[in-house]
Formats: sequence, C-alpha cells, structure tokens
Amino acid sequence: MERRDDFTDLALGLVSAQSFPAIVGIADHMLKSSDVLLVGYEKIGGGHCTAVVRGQIADVRLAVEEGAERARQFGQELSTLVIPRPDPNLEKILPIGSLLAQIASKHRGHRLSSYAVGLLETRGFPAMVGAADAMLKAADVMLTAYETIGAGLCTAIIRGTASNTAIALEAGMAEADRIGELHAVMLVPRPLEDLDQSLPLAPALQRELQPLRLPLNLKQKESEPLALQAAAQERVAVEAPAETAPVKPPANP
Repeated sequence: MERRDDFTDLALGLVSAQSFPAIVGIADHMLKSSDVLLVGYEKIGGGHCTAVVRGQIADVRLAVEEGAERARQFGQELSTLVIPRPDPNLEKILPIGSLLAQIASKHRGHRLSSYAVGLLETRGFPAMVGAADAMLKAADVMLTAYETIGAGLCTAIIRGTASNTAIALEAGMAEADRIGELHAVMLVPRPLEDLDQSLPLAPALQRELQPLRLPLNLKQKESEPLALQAAAQERVAVEAPAETAPVKPPANP
C-alpha cells in the first residue's frame, strides 16, 4: 500500500505481545501477508507492545488474523482488535495514526535499510550489553539501537547481511545465557520499508547519517582570480600607446 499521511478513512488493526522481537516478527508477517501499512508500535511497559496497522477493512482483518497466528507460534499471550471506522476523536488523541507514523518515519531511507534485522532480547541490561558485544565481535554487523519495554526486558538491534546477522545472533544467544536470561530472538532477512522505518535508530547514527549541508556564506580565497586580474592590468598598461605631447598647429605665415 502506498505510504500516506492521512489514515482517518482506513480501518485500524491492533495486535499486542509481550516481547519486542516478537512484535517485530509479528508486524513483519502482517505486512507480508496483507496490503496494510504499519503505523508503528505502542509500548506501555511491563513488556507489553502493540503493533498498529491501517488499511482497508478486509486487509486489516486478514493481517490481524495472520499476526495472531504468528503470535501463537511464538508462544505469546496476546490481544487483538479491529475497528472498521475509528472515531475521529480517537485519531486525534491516541497514537494510532498520523501521530505514531510521524515518530516512526524520522529516519526514513538510511544507509542500513537494505540489510537484515537481528533482535536479541534479554531480561536484564548487563546480559543485553554482553550479548551485543559478543555479536559485534562474532560477525560483520552494526549495533543500531536498543529498546526497553519494561519488566526488565531489553532488546539489542543489529543490522548486517542475513548470514552475518544469523552468526552474530548465535554468539549473542550464548553470551546472554551465560550472563543472565535470554528472552527472545528474531531475524528478519528482508525487512520491508514500513518495518524498517518503525525500528529505533540510535541518535549517534542519526547524526552520522544526516545529509551534508553546505554553509550559506561561502568564503573562498580568491588568490588565483586576483593574480589573473593583476596580470591583465599589467598587459593593458604595456599595450597602451605612450602618452605624447599635443601637436600644435603650424603658425600662420
């Protein structure tokens, strides 16, 4: 479905889970099984995350059904909701449309968009940090962000080729188990644009990936043009005829 800014005429679909990697995997499945837009995620603490999708009623119903089935495969306790025509007041107050989409699209089209996504969730921050370090040392991947959703759950998010990301996740899982509690792991080999935009990106990378902005006032040294101008003036002075005294008319005889 074409990306848009106004969602008021589209049905609303919600699927919740209790793991960030799980909800990302559920959202990926929903996007690839039906023609819907992923507006973003709502995280309310305690490990609860909700994927928000919009689209035509039939598409949203199918996406939510597929998302619920994938959540059951992940062993997730979940709740789902489909609203064919959300009330306009709902749109203005709750993050279910444009408000959430604006947050999710801040880093659209960054240089890591074509890479696979790896998510590793632990219960406890030290386990996540140790797992992230192990992943970075095990394969050619980049740590792009981390996400916390309450209940002690932390998720490290890496990007790289599908093979490198899989290798890194295996190393991270072993290290997370050694340090603390491994909660969930997810690999998305080919993320769609909607999914990519919904993932967090660390502020340091956002600054690094900003387009180059040239200064408004360019002050450049003009040494060469000045030298050419001086040479041109000298040439004019040499080529100009010598100044002669005025010729007096002959006196009348």
